[in-house]
Amino acid sequence: MSTSANDSAGLYRRFEAIDIDALNDKAAMLQRTDNKYIMDAAVLEQALPALAPDFHILESGGLRAFRYENCYFDGPEWQSYFDHHQGRRKRAKIRMRKYVDAGLCFVEVKLKDKRGMTVKRRLPCDPAAFGSLDAAAIDHIQTAYREMYLGELPYSLSRTLDTRYSRVTLVAKRGGERMTIDGRLRFLANGKSKQIEDRCFLVETKSANRNGLADRILHGFHQHALKRCSKYCAGMVFLQPGLKHNNFRSIVRKLDQHAAETPAGAEAAIA
Repeated sequence: MSTSANDSAGLYRRFEAIDIDALNDKAAMLQRTDNKYIMDAAVLEQALPALAPDFHILESGGLRAFRYENCYFDGPEWQSYFDHHQGRRKRAKIRMRKYVDAGLCFVEVKLKDKRGMTVKRRLPCDPAAFGSLDAAAIDHIQTAYREMYLGELPYSLSRTLDTRYSRVTLVAKRGGERMTIDGRLRFLANGKSKQIEDRCFLVETKSANRNGLADRILHGFHQHALKRCSKYCAGMVFLQPGLKHNNFRSIVRKLDQHAAETPAGAEAAIA
Protein backbone atom coordinates (compact mmCIF):
# COMPACT_ATOMS: atom_id res chain seq x y z
CA MET A 1 0.00 0.00 0.00
CA SER A 2 1.39 3.39 -0.94
CA THR A 3 -1.40 5.83 -0.14
CA SER A 4 -0.04 9.23 0.85
CA ALA A 5 -1.75 12.52 1.63
CA ASN A 6 0.35 13.87 -1.26
CA ASP A 7 -0.79 11.19 -3.72
CA SER A 8 -3.00 13.41 -5.87
CA ALA A 9 -2.12 11.25 -8.89
CA GLY A 10 -3.30 8.07 -7.19
CA LEU A 11 -6.59 7.17 -5.57
CA TYR A 12 -7.66 10.80 -5.22
CA ARG A 13 -7.77 11.11 -9.00
CA ARG A 14 -11.19 9.47 -9.08
CA PHE A 15 -12.74 12.46 -7.25
CA GLU A 16 -14.21 15.35 -9.25
CA ALA A 17 -12.39 18.59 -8.44
CA ILE A 18 -13.82 21.73 -6.85
CA ASP A 19 -12.06 25.08 -6.32
CA ILE A 20 -11.85 27.01 -3.06
CA ASP A 21 -14.60 29.51 -3.95
CA ALA A 22 -17.05 26.75 -4.79
CA LEU A 23 -16.05 24.84 -1.67
CA ASN A 24 -16.73 27.85 0.55
CA ASP A 25 -20.08 28.43 -1.15
CA LYS A 26 -21.05 24.83 -0.45
CA ALA A 27 -19.53 24.16 2.95
CA ALA A 28 -17.66 26.87 4.82
CA MET A 29 -18.61 25.00 8.03
CA LEU A 30 -17.55 27.67 10.49
CA GLN A 31 -20.18 26.16 12.80
CA ARG A 32 -20.12 22.39 12.86
CA THR A 33 -19.78 19.21 14.86
CA ASP A 34 -16.68 17.14 14.31
CA ASN A 35 -15.80 13.48 14.38
CA LYS A 36 -12.19 12.32 14.20
CA TYR A 37 -10.80 8.96 13.16
CA ILE A 38 -7.29 7.52 13.05
CA MET A 39 -7.03 5.35 9.96
CA ASP A 40 -4.40 3.07 8.48
CA ALA A 41 -3.55 3.55 4.80
CA ALA A 42 -4.97 0.15 3.89
CA VAL A 43 -8.41 1.03 5.30
CA LEU A 44 -8.33 4.49 3.76
CA GLU A 45 -7.63 2.98 0.35
CA GLN A 46 -10.74 0.85 0.72
CA ALA A 47 -12.93 3.75 1.87
CA LEU A 48 -11.98 6.32 -0.79
CA PRO A 49 -13.80 4.60 -3.71
CA ALA A 50 -16.97 4.53 -1.59
CA LEU A 51 -16.66 8.26 -0.92
CA ALA A 52 -15.82 9.36 -4.47
CA PRO A 53 -19.36 9.28 -5.96
CA ASP A 54 -20.72 11.69 -3.34
CA PHE A 55 -17.77 14.01 -2.67
CA HIS A 56 -15.74 16.56 -4.58
CA ILE A 57 -12.05 17.15 -3.81
CA LEU A 58 -10.47 20.56 -3.33
CA GLU A 59 -7.97 21.33 -6.09
CA SER A 60 -5.88 24.47 -6.59
CA GLY A 61 -2.93 25.07 -8.88
CA GLY A 62 -2.97 21.41 -9.87
CA LEU A 63 -2.56 20.31 -6.24
CA ARG A 64 -4.96 18.12 -4.31
CA ALA A 65 -2.90 17.89 -1.12
CA PHE A 66 -1.78 21.04 0.68
CA ARG A 67 0.81 21.78 3.34
CA TYR A 68 -0.42 23.27 6.61
CA GLU A 69 1.50 24.74 9.52
CA ASN A 70 -0.23 25.54 12.81
CA CYS A 71 1.11 27.13 15.95
CA TYR A 72 -0.98 26.96 19.10
CA PHE A 73 -1.15 29.42 21.97
CA ASP A 74 -2.01 28.59 25.56
CA GLY A 75 -1.87 30.09 29.04
CA PRO A 76 1.01 29.87 31.53
CA GLU A 77 -0.64 26.88 33.21
CA TRP A 78 -1.82 25.34 29.93
CA GLN A 79 -5.39 26.33 30.69
CA SER A 80 -6.65 25.60 27.17
CA TYR A 81 -5.18 22.09 27.30
CA PHE A 82 -6.75 21.31 30.68
CA ASP A 83 -10.10 22.85 29.72
CA HIS A 84 -10.18 20.37 26.84
CA HIS A 85 -8.99 17.53 29.04
CA GLN A 86 -11.82 18.16 31.48
CA GLY A 87 -14.35 18.52 28.66
CA ARG A 88 -15.43 21.98 29.76
CA ARG A 89 -17.92 23.61 27.43
CA LYS A 90 -16.51 27.06 28.06
CA ARG A 91 -13.15 26.70 26.40
CA ALA A 92 -11.03 28.13 23.62
CA LYS A 93 -8.42 26.76 21.26
CA ILE A 94 -6.26 29.49 19.75
CA ARG A 95 -3.87 29.06 16.85
CA MET A 96 -2.31 30.61 13.80
CA ARG A 97 -2.68 28.60 10.62
CA LYS A 98 -0.48 29.00 7.58
CA TYR A 99 -1.58 27.62 4.22
CA VAL A 100 1.93 27.09 2.90
CA ASP A 101 1.12 26.47 -0.76
CA ALA A 102 -1.36 29.35 -0.98
CA GLY A 103 0.75 31.83 1.00
CA LEU A 104 -2.14 32.62 3.37
CA CYS A 105 -2.25 32.90 7.15
CA PHE A 106 -5.05 33.31 9.71
CA VAL A 107 -5.48 33.72 13.44
CA GLU A 108 -8.21 31.29 14.48
CA VAL A 109 -10.26 30.93 17.64
CA LYS A 110 -12.27 27.74 18.13
CA LEU A 111 -15.04 27.87 20.75
CA LYS A 112 -17.92 25.67 21.89
CA ASP A 113 -21.45 27.04 21.97
CA LYS A 114 -24.27 25.93 24.27
CA ARG A 115 -25.23 23.11 21.89
CA GLY A 116 -21.70 21.74 21.81
CA MET A 117 -21.17 23.01 18.27
CA THR A 118 -17.66 24.15 17.30
CA VAL A 119 -17.64 27.80 16.26
CA LYS A 120 -14.54 29.12 14.51
CA ARG A 121 -13.63 32.80 14.19
CA ARG A 122 -10.72 33.68 11.90
CA LEU A 123 -8.76 36.80 11.02
CA PRO A 124 -6.39 37.11 8.03
CA CYS A 125 -2.82 38.05 8.94
CA ASP A 126 0.58 38.44 7.32
CA PRO A 127 2.30 35.05 6.85
CA ALA A 128 5.53 36.74 7.95
CA ALA A 129 3.91 37.23 11.37
CA PHE A 130 3.35 33.49 11.83
CA GLY A 131 4.07 32.51 15.42
CA SER A 132 3.46 35.92 16.98
CA LEU A 133 0.21 37.55 18.08
CA ASP A 134 0.06 41.30 17.47
CA ALA A 135 -2.47 43.76 18.92
CA ALA A 136 -5.00 43.09 16.14
CA ALA A 137 -4.76 39.35 16.74
CA ILE A 138 -5.22 39.72 20.49
CA ASP A 139 -8.23 41.98 19.93
CA HIS A 140 -9.75 39.40 17.55
CA ILE A 141 -9.26 36.64 20.13
CA GLN A 142 -10.73 38.65 22.98
CA THR A 143 -13.69 39.79 20.88
CA ALA A 144 -14.53 36.24 19.81
CA TYR A 145 -14.25 34.98 23.40
CA ARG A 146 -16.30 37.88 24.77
CA GLU A 147 -19.08 37.43 22.22
CA MET A 148 -19.37 33.73 23.02
CA TYR A 149 -18.86 33.74 26.80
CA LEU A 150 -19.60 37.34 27.86
CA GLY A 151 -16.23 37.80 29.50
CA GLU A 152 -12.51 38.20 28.86
CA LEU A 153 -10.17 35.32 28.10
CA PRO A 154 -8.84 34.72 31.64
CA TYR A 155 -5.18 34.07 30.83
CA SER A 156 -2.30 35.47 28.80
CA LEU A 157 -1.08 33.59 25.73
CA SER A 158 2.26 32.22 24.56
CA ARG A 159 3.25 29.83 21.78
CA THR A 160 3.25 26.25 23.07
CA LEU A 161 3.14 23.80 20.15
CA ASP A 162 3.49 23.64 16.37
CA THR A 163 2.02 21.05 14.04
CA ARG A 164 2.75 20.41 10.37
CA TYR A 165 0.93 18.10 8.02
CA SER A 166 -0.44 17.59 4.53
CA ARG A 167 -4.21 17.80 4.02
CA VAL A 168 -6.70 16.58 1.44
CA THR A 169 -10.18 18.14 1.68
CA LEU A 170 -13.39 16.52 0.45
CA VAL A 171 -16.75 18.29 0.26
CA ALA A 172 -20.10 16.59 -0.19
CA LYS A 173 -21.87 17.25 -3.48
CA ARG A 174 -25.05 17.73 -1.46
CA GLY A 175 -25.63 18.84 2.12
CA GLY A 176 -22.65 21.03 2.99
CA GLU A 177 -20.60 18.32 4.68
CA ARG A 178 -16.77 18.24 4.66
CA MET A 179 -14.08 15.68 5.34
CA THR A 180 -10.34 16.23 5.76
CA ILE A 181 -7.54 13.67 5.52
CA ASP A 182 -4.31 14.65 7.27
CA GLY A 183 -1.04 12.81 6.77
CA ARG A 184 2.69 13.30 7.39
CA LEU A 185 1.79 14.73 10.78
CA ARG A 186 4.58 16.32 12.87
CA PHE A 187 4.51 17.84 16.37
CA LEU A 188 7.15 20.38 17.44
CA ALA A 189 7.82 22.11 20.79
CA ASN A 190 10.79 23.19 22.89
CA GLY A 191 13.35 22.01 20.33
CA LYS A 192 11.81 18.53 20.23
CA SER A 193 9.69 16.94 17.54
CA LYS A 194 7.72 13.78 16.96
CA GLN A 195 6.46 12.47 13.64
CA ILE A 196 3.66 10.10 12.72
CA GLU A 197 4.50 7.58 10.04
CA ASP A 198 3.09 8.20 6.58
CA ARG A 199 0.74 5.20 6.60
CA CYS A 200 -1.30 6.71 9.47
CA PHE A 201 -3.94 9.36 8.78
CA LEU A 202 -6.06 11.57 10.99
CA VAL A 203 -9.45 11.89 9.30
CA GLU A 204 -12.02 14.46 10.40
CA THR A 205 -15.64 14.76 9.34
CA LYS A 206 -17.49 18.05 9.75
CA SER A 207 -21.27 17.98 9.62
CA ALA A 208 -24.32 19.45 11.26
CA ASN A 209 -25.18 16.43 13.39
CA ARG A 210 -22.13 14.12 13.80
CA ASN A 211 -23.76 11.49 11.62
CA GLY A 212 -23.13 12.69 8.11
CA LEU A 213 -22.66 10.67 4.94
CA ALA A 214 -18.89 10.37 5.43
CA ASP A 215 -19.41 9.04 8.97
CA ARG A 216 -21.84 6.43 7.74
CA ILE A 217 -19.44 5.31 5.02
CA LEU A 218 -16.55 5.08 7.49
CA HIS A 219 -18.70 3.11 9.92
CA GLY A 220 -19.20 0.60 7.10
CA PHE A 221 -15.44 0.02 7.20
CA HIS A 222 -15.55 -0.53 10.99
CA GLN A 223 -14.11 2.89 11.80
CA HIS A 224 -15.26 4.52 15.03
CA ALA A 225 -14.87 8.15 16.02
CA LEU A 226 -12.56 8.96 18.91
CA LYS A 227 -13.71 11.02 21.85
CA ARG A 228 -11.82 14.20 22.72
CA CYS A 229 -9.45 13.79 19.81
CA SER A 230 -7.24 16.84 19.27
CA LYS A 231 -3.93 17.34 17.48
CA TYR A 232 -3.02 20.04 19.96
CA CYS A 233 -3.69 17.92 23.02
CA ALA A 234 -2.00 14.83 21.55
CA GLY A 235 1.07 16.89 20.67
CA MET A 236 1.23 18.35 24.15
CA VAL A 237 1.17 14.86 25.66
CA PHE A 238 3.91 13.67 23.31
CA LEU A 239 6.25 16.59 23.95
CA GLN A 240 5.48 17.53 27.58
CA PRO A 241 6.46 14.47 29.65
CA GLY A 242 4.29 13.77 32.67
CA LEU A 243 1.34 15.84 31.48
CA LYS A 244 -1.93 14.47 32.79
CA HIS A 245 -3.84 12.94 29.87
CA ASN A 246 -6.26 10.31 31.19
CA ASN A 247 -9.04 11.50 28.89
CA PHE A 248 -6.78 11.53 25.83
CA ARG A 249 -5.39 8.02 26.24
CA SER A 250 -7.31 6.68 23.24
CA ILE A 251 -5.85 9.07 20.65
CA VAL A 252 -2.39 9.11 22.24
CA ARG A 253 -2.24 5.30 22.27
CA LYS A 254 -3.35 5.02 18.65
CA LEU A 255 -0.97 7.69 17.38
CA ASP A 256 1.92 6.47 19.51
CA GLN A 257 1.81 3.14 17.68
CA HIS A 258 2.85 5.07 14.56
CA ALA A 259 5.09 7.71 16.15
CA ALA A 260 8.83 8.25 16.23
CA GLU A 261 11.13 10.89 17.63
CA THR A 262 12.80 12.98 14.93
CA PRO A 263 16.50 13.87 15.17
CA ALA A 264 17.71 17.13 16.63
CA GLY A 265 17.48 19.86 14.00
CA ALA A 266 14.80 17.98 12.02
CA GLU A 267 12.45 20.93 12.36
CA ALA A 268 14.14 22.71 9.46
CA ALA A 269 13.84 19.63 7.25
CA ILE A 270 10.12 19.29 7.96
CA ALA A 271 9.28 22.76 6.60
